[in-house]
Amino acid sequence: MSSTFKLYFDFMSPPSRGLLIILKMSKIPFEGVLIQLHKGQHLTEEYKNNISRFGKVPVLEEIETNFTLTESVAILRYLQREKGLLDDLYPANSQKQARVDEFLEWEHNNLRASCAMYFYFKSVMPRITASAPDPIFMNFYKNQMEESFDALEKLWIQDKPFITGNKLSAADIFAISDYYQARLTGYDGCKNRPKLTKWMKMVQKELGPYLDEVNQTVNKIIQKNPVTN
Repeated sequence: MSSTFKLYFDFMSPPSRGLLIILKMSKIPFEGVLIQLHKGQHLTEEYKNNISRFGKVPVLEEIETNFTLTESVAILRYLQREKGLLDDLYPANSQKQARVDEFLEWEHNNLRASCAMYFYFKSVMPRITASAPDPIFMNFYKNQMEESFDALEKLWIQDKPFITGNKLSAADIFAISDYYQARLTGYDGCKNRPKLTKWMKMVQKELGPYLDEVNQTVNKIIQKNPVTN
């Protein structure tokens, strides 16, 4: 079957990894276009003029109509409307879908933001500046990240197998992508959080080879960064 979409992505981008898993699980044909962030490929004039005016990934392009869409949650909703995802991932039922949306709205400004910024200031900025991480920024974002992991365990997961209930959804896929972003720095969000640890193992089991496939690059880096927290 020919590809309907192109997904511009980088394996180091948590929302990119989340969408890759969702597309693969839902059996939606797509062509993956790797944009290497560390080489600045997302910052070229060609990319910003033709693909993403924001200079970011992921981006979804519908090949036939030349329609491009940024922002992972908008892409998720568009895929559901146009192609239909696995129902548990992004349910058609209004209330169940709203529960996924509720988490994604929270996650964007909390778990994802704090993990991404902690990763940036600890792992990316030192390479750019050739200097040690700023301890003020590091402590600030680490505190935010820890508060987000606490909230994920105590307010979202609680005693449920998955974030929105008894079945895995897009909420879990995006959340586990954020977890791995923090883990790249040596920080393990599951440490001393037993409910989060149980959830993590459930999600890993459910995603199986899909998670392993998109995390190949990430896992190689993690192996070189033992847990430090």
